[in-house]
Amino acid sequence: MSKRDELIAKYAADLKEKCGVTADMDLLRKVTIGCGPAIYNKDAATVSGSDQKELATVKNNFLIKKLGLANTNELDKGIDAVMEQYGRSNRSKYRAVVYYLLTVHFGKEAIYN
Repeated sequence: MSKRDELIAKYAADLKEKCGVTADMDLLRKVTIGCGPAIYNKDAATVSGSDQKELATVKNNFLIKKLGLANTNELDKGIDAVMEQYGRSNRSKYRAVVYYLLTVHFGKEAIYN
């Protein structure tokens, strides 16, 4: 099993255990690949749910640039909902899992087809 496949399995387990979500493995794989080399860097692989600068990066680089969403208050509400779903007290929020949840939350799965 490749390192990426191991990480995807870890992300799927995180979705199930911490978010109560059974992952669409094809979508999770595509979202993970879309994260690029960041998934292999300990710091870049996670998202800090309490760091406003980090959340702004998620909003601008992922929601607006990647998913093509308009910059509205709905984006902040979506990020907040995903952070709540993942668990605010959970220190290790994997970027690929956050991006997966945001993709599903905003109904943008077709971006990865």
